Amino acid sequence: MRKLSMLAFCVFLSVAAGRLQARDYVLGWGGRIGATLDPDQVHLGVHADLGEIAGRVRVQPNLEVGLGSDRTQIAVNPEVIYLFTARERWTPYAGGGLGINIVKFDKTAPGADNSELEVGLNLLGGIETKISSNSRFFAEVKFGIGDSPEVKFTAGFTILQ
Repeated sequence: MRKLSMLAFCVFLSVAAGRLQARDYVLGWGGRIGATLDPDQVHLGVHADLGEIAGRVRVQPNLEVGLGSDRTQIAVNPEVIYLFTARERWTPYAGGGLGINIVKFDKTAPGADNSELEVGLNLLGGIETKISSNSRFFAEVKFGIGDSPEVKFTAGFTILQ
């Protein structure tokens, strides 16, 4: 389990470090919290706003930890979102990306492996708004395909640097 967690963390850091070299982008970091359906969990995590790679297309990877349903799930989600409008008061967005999920089961049969690495696809939609000159609030819903949680409802904030 530790090796898988370290691998997920390294993937997240390598994506972030690659983007941090581009100084022309507005960067931000933030927190997120929400509920997951199938598995039924509460999740919390962090994300990075690594800037726009094209007009209104933002790289925004996140790392979430889900608790509940007799398992702990660490999700590394390298995601890209498209902002539908150019900085209106409320800005809708849609996007997607990989869902790399490390699952540790709390209850397993003796001698059975209690962890798995699962990979799926995430499709998401949401809305964000500025709450000050250097911070944003967002709410989103994420749908999983394959080995990702079926639905996630998440709210959070981003502090811009």
